[in-house]
Amino acid sequence: MFVTFEGLDGSGKTTQAELLRARLEADGREVVIAREPGGTELGEELRRLVLHGGEMTPWAEALLYAAARAELVAEVVAPALARSADVILDRYLDSSVVYQGIGRGLGLDEVLELNLLAVGGLLPDRTFVLALDPALSGARVGGRPDRIERAAESFHARVAAGYERLAELHPERILVLDATLAREVLTERIHDELIPHGLRRPR
Repeated sequence: MFVTFEGLDGSGKTTQAELLRARLEADGREVVIAREPGGTELGEELRRLVLHGGEMTPWAEALLYAAARAELVAEVVAPALARSADVILDRYLDSSVVYQGIGRGLGLDEVLELNLLAVGGLLPDRTFVLALDPALSGARVGGRPDRIERAAESFHARVAAGYERLAELHPERILVLDATLAREVLTERIHDELIPHGLRRPR
């Protein structure tokens, strides 16, 4: 099973990814979990550049994310899926589609095509978008925002709307959930959605 979590910063993606990992491991399953960009030596270097480096053009930004993603899929994700492990990612190609394709104005289809090439067409079984108001996202991020988090609220509003648009285009894969719900409620919704993909019901 390949599951990804998406949403604005501060939406609770990392928390829900870790809770799902714990649930799957409690069922005796092997779980591989990673964040994007990152998860490999190259990915972590590129993460430093795109999040904490200097300003760059939108296409340079998009290509660096795609490069990190290509490495993660080749070195971590594809081998894990090949041995029937579960894979959980905190962000994947949908992030690039909305942040660079829609937020930066590069084009949804153009950025999607780039990333599908980078990952060999590999898509998740299920993607959960934790929807959060951009103003609340900024408040949750707090004191030391990274280069992407420092972008104008209008940029983050375009990103939030982009996630909604993607969910409309791909309802078979992408589910939008209200990130302001109680953590336990979100966790149960996620678990319920994954039962058709092999997650056991609680005993």
